[in-house]
Formats: sequence, C-alpha cells, structure tokens
Amino acid sequence: MIKLGSCEIGPQHAPFIIAEMSGNHNQSLERALQIVEAAAKAGAHALKIQTYTPDTMTLDLDEREFHISDPASLWAGTSLYKLYGEAYTPWEWHKPIFDRACELGIIAFSTPFDETAADFLENLNVPCYKIASFENTDLPLIRRVASTGKPLIISTGMATVAELDETVRVARGAGCTDLILLKCTSTYPATPENTNILTIPHLRELFGCEVGLSDHTLGVGVSVASVALGATVIEKHFTMNRADGGVDSSFSMEPAEMTQLVVEAGRAWQALGQVSYGPTEAEKKSVQYRRSLYVVQDIKAGDMLTRENVRAIRPGLGLPPKYLEQVLGKTVKRDMKRGTALLFEYLGC
Repeated sequence: MIKLGSCEIGPQHAPFIIAEMSGNHNQSLERALQIVEAAAKAGAHALKIQTYTPDTMTLDLDEREFHISDPASLWAGTSLYKLYGEAYTPWEWHKPIFDRACELGIIAFSTPFDETAADFLENLNVPCYKIASFENTDLPLIRRVASTGKPLIISTGMATVAELDETVRVARGAGCTDLILLKCTSTYPATPENTNILTIPHLRELFGCEVGLSDHTLGVGVSVASVALGATVIEKHFTMNRADGGVDSSFSMEPAEMTQLVVEAGRAWQALGQVSYGPTEAEKKSVQYRRSLYVVQDIKAGDMLTRENVRAIRPGLGLPPKYLEQVLGKTVKRDMKRGTALLFEYLGC
C-alpha cells in the first residue's frame, strides 16, 4: 500500500484515478484551471501536468528527424519543437494549478522531462512524480527524481523487460521505496487490441510493486477491465471538450466520461471480492427459491410416488432434485395435498 496525500493506493482500495491535462489547456491558464475544477468534480483523485519547455525537449529544427513526417501521426507536418511549444505548460502556471487542485481536495503533480524540471517541481513540493514512457530509459533523470524519496509512477510504454529491470533497479537504488508501474501503449490513440493488459499482473509479479494502466484508448472499457487484472492506478488524458481541439484532445476524456470511469472502475474493484463458493450472506434468502421435490397431485396414504404426482419445482423447501429417482416407486405414509414439499419422513417402503 502506498500513501499519497489522503489517498491510499493498493488492492484494498478503489483504483486511484489520474486526470492528465497534458497540453489540453490550449495555452490558456483560465482553461487549465477549468480542467482542474472539472477533474475534481468528476471524482478524479489527482490532476497531472507536464513540466518542460521546447528547449529542454529538443532542438529548434524543422528538418530530418526533427520534423514529424509520419502521416499516421496526430501531429504530422510540424516539428517537434513547434509541437512542444504548443503543448507545454508554462512554468509560472504550475503553482496556480497546484493551488487550485489543493483547494478542491485533489492531488496535483507533474511529469518532469529533465533534471531542471525535477528541481523546479521539488521547489513546489509536489507529493509524487511521474516518468513518461519516452523517458523510462533516461536513467539520470530517474535517478534524480527517485532521490527525492517521493512516490514514483513510471509508464512502461515501449520498454523491454530488461530495460524495465534496469529502470526499477536504478529507481530503488536511488531511494525510491514507493514505486508504481503503469502498463502503457505509446500510440495516440491506442487501440484495445494492442493494449495487452494481461501484462499488468505480470508486472506486479516481476517487480513486486503497485501496477496500473496509462490508457490512451477511447472510452472506459479498457481501463475498467484493467481493474480486474489488478490495476490500482488508472491514468487518462482529460479535456473539457474534445471539439475545442488541442494537441491531445482527440484521445482525451471529457468530464462525463471521467465521472463514468470513476464510477465503473470503483464497481469493478468492488466486484473483485475474494474467492467465494456457496451462498453469500446476501444470497441466503434466495436459497429457498431453488427447485425441490413437491407433490403435484393430491395423494392418499399408501399411494406410490410417480413422475405424474411428484416433480422438481420451485421453491426449495422439499428434498433436492437429485433424490427424484430414489423416491419414485416409494409409497407415502400420509395423505398429501397438491403443493406439499416432499420430505423423507413422509415416505414408506
């Protein structure tokens, strides 16, 4: 179990839901604060942003590998530098965003993308950190963030088992004791068929830490399913309205969907329960409505039981149906009216 603010993360608690703002503020602080408010109202436990500048991410070039030429990309036709310039959250916005989240009772934190961002966030006293999939092999960054001793969430997108093993060893060696690994597919959007959430319990088994899902699919189905596989943290990109546009809007949740996720993930967690057979306390009153053996015609003492005068019907106050063959051909000791539950004590030879 991991303690994060007033929340506890672990199998004994409902899934911890993170609303990822990313660049959906569309370079408006007012909109960013509205997103915080909407996330809190929807029931998310945390609001996450990203901390970088275009210059800490890449070079100001629009050629070769610095130009996004893949026609399948949401961001095709622009440069990495321009994309990050459009998406980044100005550092002077961080405190107002974090303060608003605190006022509304939800946890606020960020993803640092280099060591200067980690230093900046540490000065703001964030309660935890997230490492993005594309940085999960940046061992110097992971070492710096882990050295704070605060809970560390790492997305596992694209990483091999060997790479994750190295990442986890570095994080723990640098002082991280509260580690959460999120299964992640680094495509935008992701599709259910390439999400492979069966990896979630395997991650827990391999690394002995809390596990969850950073979900880029549309809707809530994949996230809810992940809870059944042991996900204790779910992260989804979040926006006020996809129609407003923005760098991540097309695969982000709207407020009504976030509310649905919180409710349905909570229901999935409640449904896990424990290995259980036999009637639960809630089912005990229903046992009486099972089928059992009843006399279905008026019969006299000494009459023989046949398929015509005894049947397995509801309710369940008579002998179980498994005794039907055993009682057929037996005689009864007393007169019995139609609708009498058949018991062994009424039988003769």
